[in-house]
Parts: sequence; C-alpha cells; structure tokens
Amino acid sequence: MTYPYALTLQSVEPVTHDTRRFRFDRPEGFRFEPGQATHLAIDRDGWRDEDRPFTMVSQPEERDHLDFVIKIYDDHDGVTQALDTLKPGDRVLATEPEGAITDHGAGTFLAAGAGITPFIAILDARARNGGLKGEILIFANKTKRDIILRDHWEDLDGLTTHFVTDETGDALPDGPIDRDYLEGRLPTDRPVYICGPQGFVDAMRQVARDLGVPEEHIVTEAGW
Repeated sequence: MTYPYALTLQSVEPVTHDTRRFRFDRPEGFRFEPGQATHLAIDRDGWRDEDRPFTMVSQPEERDHLDFVIKIYDDHDGVTQALDTLKPGDRVLATEPEGAITDHGAGTFLAAGAGITPFIAILDARARNGGLKGEILIFANKTKRDIILRDHWEDLDGLTTHFVTDETGDALPDGPIDRDYLEGRLPTDRPVYICGPQGFVDAMRQVARDLGVPEEHIVTEAGW
C-alpha cells in the first residue's frame, strides 16, 4: 500500500458513546468526491502496515480540514482502538481517495451502523445544493444510542428518516430491515444506496433486486 499523504490530527470530539469525529488537516492535492474513502494507517511503529478504509464526512470544498466519523471497537486490539489514543499533533498516513459510493442522484439510502458514514457527505452536499425533498434514509442500529447523528438527520429539511433498532420499548420500529419492511417504502425508479456490514449489503442488494430496482440503480461499495 502506498501512502502519498500524511494527515495531522487537529481535534477529536464524541458523536455517540462509541463514535468519534476526527478532524485532520488537509494536505495539498488531496481530492475526493462526497462518499469516497481513503485507507488510513497510524504513523507509529507497528501500525504503519495496519490500514483500514474510512470515509471523509467533510465536503470537498472545505480546504483546510478533513473530517472522519469513526466507530471505536474496544472489544479487540485493532486500528480503531489505536486511533482512539491519538492526540492533536499525531499523524496518520493516507492513500489516494477512491470508492464507488458517490452521488448518483436523489434516492433511498439504506445504512447499518457505521455504514452511514459515506452518506453523511453525500446527503449534506445534496442539502446544500438544492435540498433533499423526496429522499429517504433507512438506518438500522442495535440500539437507540448507537444512531450516529440522529438529530442531524431529523433536522435536514426534506429528508424522510426511518430508524430501526434491535431493541424493544424505545419507540422505534424493531428490526430487521427485510423485504416485508421495505416493500412499499423503497421506490424502484431511482438509485438505492447501500452501506454496512457485508451481510447487510448482500441482503439489501437482493431485496432491492427482488422489489424491482434495476441493477444499475443499486449503489454499493466494491473491492474494499
């Protein structure tokens, strides 16, 4: 893996109980589209070969910083746990941005957990550039407190939101998101964006096909 960029951490702030927003400086020549990601490796001995893909949630026109919303997995000694130890001034190494989840037009967004991250920049950009009327976000999580940026999504004018959890008694629909749930909620004449764990992506892709969404209208990540 080649890392042409070094990013210096500026700040970290909490988003949920286990999710952080990391803000780095933006190096010269780092160009991306909303929804794209880069592989990050911590610039420390023993970690430079342990990279993972993370999505930029800031906008391409924001020239002085790069933001990432990252879920921290404390149940194993991995990259996100190590990222959570970084302090302002620490560095990470980054690859050239890439990714298939970019803006393909107004549509329906199906996300599970940290799979919401590619949609943050896309939906924010669409909100700035004409609005979100008729667009739908269906977002699955284990519990209510796991919902990343819930208030933000509910405040976006024109965006219809459906939050689904695995817990009962939280005033939100119980999961799972399946064919029965999506039938009647999933328009078939526009793009369907899907991101989350691989099992979720595979299941949602099949449901979308079964409900009549053309293959060319299904937007998912490949090769990461």
